[in-house]
Amino acid sequence: MAKINSTPVSIVIFGITGDLARRKLIPALWKLFIRGNLPDDFSIIGFIRKKWSDNDLKKYVEDILKQENIKTDAKNKGRFIKSISCVFGDYREEKSYKKLSDKLLEIDKNIGKCCLKLFHLAVPPEIYEVIFEQIHKSGLSDMRAGEGERTRMLVEKPFGNNRREAEKLDQRLKAFFKEEQIFLVDHYMGKESMQNILKFRFSDSSLEHLWNSSFIEKINIRLRESLGMEGRGDFYDQIGALRDVGQNHILQMLAFIAMEDPVVFEAEAMRRSRAKVLSELHIIAKKELMKFVRRGQCEDFLKEPFVNPASKTETYFRLEARVENKRWKGVQFFLESGKYLGISSVEIEVVFRKKNLRLGPRGEKLVSKNAILFRIQPNGGGTPDAYERVILDCIAGDQTFFASAEEVLASWEFITPIIENWKDIPLEKYARGWIPKK
Repeated sequence: MAKINSTPVSIVIFGITGDLARRKLIPALWKLFIRGNLPDDFSIIGFIRKKWSDNDLKKYVEDILKQENIKTDAKNKGRFIKSISCVFGDYREEKSYKKLSDKLLEIDKNIGKCCLKLFHLAVPPEIYEVIFEQIHKSGLSDMRAGEGERTRMLVEKPFGNNRREAEKLDQRLKAFFKEEQIFLVDHYMGKESMQNILKFRFSDSSLEHLWNSSFIEKINIRLRESLGMEGRGDFYDQIGALRDVGQNHILQMLAFIAMEDPVVFEAEAMRRSRAKVLSELHIIAKKELMKFVRRGQCEDFLKEPFVNPASKTETYFRLEARVENKRWKGVQFFLESGKYLGISSVEIEVVFRKKNLRLGPRGEKLVSKNAILFRIQPNGGGTPDAYERVILDCIAGDQTFFASAEEVLASWEFITPIIENWKDIPLEKYARGWIPKK
């Protein structure tokens, strides 16, 4: 991947001391730096509520690199750490954003150019609207350098907690920022294995005649984790599995596997095709819940720090979705995710109807399976991982693998009626290490 030399960039991370930044963002930025994929002039600014100095944040980042067992060398680590600084402030105080603005202008002055500004919101969704407004009021949303907008917003999931909240957030965001400035993050779309699904589907037109209800019986989409909360118990207790991964990751996997050919591999066409198939999902009525939806809670979840001992939050769900269009009429989509399970896997399994359709080799003791299995796994080797791609694509201004507002709202349209009626679905208990039957 070519080095980005021409676009100096300042990356502002709201929530840099949080879990997402520790596990994903900081390691991704280090890897981009060490591979030469970041611009020569880049800065990382943490907007934090702790009374830390620049040196405090630099030490914190050094500790992350050490704790995550990330290979470093003294020379490069020194260059990377030098790029890091912080602004202490309150999300709701205008003067804090004035300090941030001054910091960014100082960086521009030192470089001699107006940097591209990336604002990454790695904070709880209830803070989003405040940050949108304050960035706009401070003038940070209008910083330009010659041609085009030089400010971009990276907004993490979940985008809202239901359809109504998501729509309100979208309206507020678009009141302050242009469409080309908005990057709604679903890092699963940045995974190479996910993008390879599109190559598999659309690079050879001969597959197209098999990709429909005449040949496909069902599609299983599974995101199974053996891990528990890892210190996120208080956050998870408010969100639950369906909001955490169902409304975003899993439905985006469904969109990738079920979307129509966008014809051209461009952001607008890709996003429109994904949004269309999500808008065609059958909305599960209240009377259908018991038939189509299952939810569970691991017994160990109630033992997690900061989790309400009486919590009814689900750590597992399985539901059946239907896509109401000609291609997928009658095909069952089973969507499943859970924590504390006896297996860790992320996969899409396409099961074909025709018994005579052979998709595997024949052998004396080998029974051929009438299915194609896509494993969605982390990248290895020297290729960029999901969050590296997120950052690189945002720098490049490429929105292809970022969710559009239409996709997010269509997902919430499907999910919200289920959440509103959770209490009508029995909460099944399961022990840590349980393996759901396929």
